[in-house]
Amino acid sequence: MSQSMSLIAIVVRDYDEAIAFYTEKLGFELIDDTYQPAQDKRWVVVRPKGEGKTSLLLARAKNDHEARYIGDQAGGRVFLFLETDDFWRDYKLYQERGITFIRPPLEADYGTVAVFEDLYGNLWDLVEYSTPH
Repeated sequence: MSQSMSLIAIVVRDYDEAIAFYTEKLGFELIDDTYQPAQDKRWVVVRPKGEGKTSLLLARAKNDHEARYIGDQAGGRVFLFLETDDFWRDYKLYQERGITFIRPPLEADYGTVAVFEDLYGNLWDLVEYSTPH
């Protein structure tokens, strides 16, 4: 059997502001942005540049219940892990682009890591592993 994670849905307030954040601030690629008329929503997929296959599905909250979880999809824990081949390059670039780091860089046995917030407050690890993962 062969399986892999392909999409992770993240609840957003607005498609266009989320696309702008992920493409302009984090440098992700916009993979798909297709209107789904039957459901009156868009299918919006972004992905980090590189060889990875896992993408984010930007899912606009459709009601108050879903909207309550924007920015808190993991109950305040780090939710997503963005692996990089050059931690310090990306850390400095993200700082220049206004990304808020809430935990400073830490050198650990497994690699270098810092925690940042996305535009809604979801927590991410920016990590460069010292051995392949």
